[in-house]
Amino acid sequence: MTPVLTTYGPVTCLCVTGMGEPGGAEHAAAIRALYTVASAMGGPAGPLEGLWWVEDERHGLQVPRELWRWHLLLPAAGVAEAGALERAREVTRPSGVAVDRVVVATFTEGECVELVHAAPFSEEHVSLKVMEEFMAERGLVVNGLHHEVYLTALDDPDPRTVLRQPVRAGGG
Repeated sequence: MTPVLTTYGPVTCLCVTGMGEPGGAEHAAAIRALYTVASAMGGPAGPLEGLWWVEDERHGLQVPRELWRWHLLLPAAGVAEAGALERAREVTRPSGVAVDRVVVATFTEGECVELVHAAPFSEEHVSLKVMEEFMAERGLVVNGLHHEVYLTALDDPDPRTVLRQPVRAGGG
């Protein structure tokens, strides 16, 4: 489990923003909305991803999970095509899923530290500590939201998740 430095340019995907614990009702509803719209656009083009943060002075893992904030992302076929999102929303609106929460978002992370976490989500703190030590050794500091790419289904008994942290050189 060794972190690597990598760079990510602009990425365009479907996005739903929310707050609440992973696997909770709000989180599940956002995932349903993303996949419903993506399906109407020709299907997902990549795995589910999440950008996570807290609006609190404490370290994120010390904040109650129901206060965690997130952007859930889903790279989808045809997402950049003009009018595609609006057409997909119209087609899927009768489903009763909150498809109007889905927006198209483009973001650039730049330089990142990342590693593949092959263990339960409850053990992510171990991998995050390894990433923090890697950053400290290289004089890097956090420069964006914590990013996760889910390589397996969220309910997989042996989950694999890419943990990614945008970074920049420390100012010290």
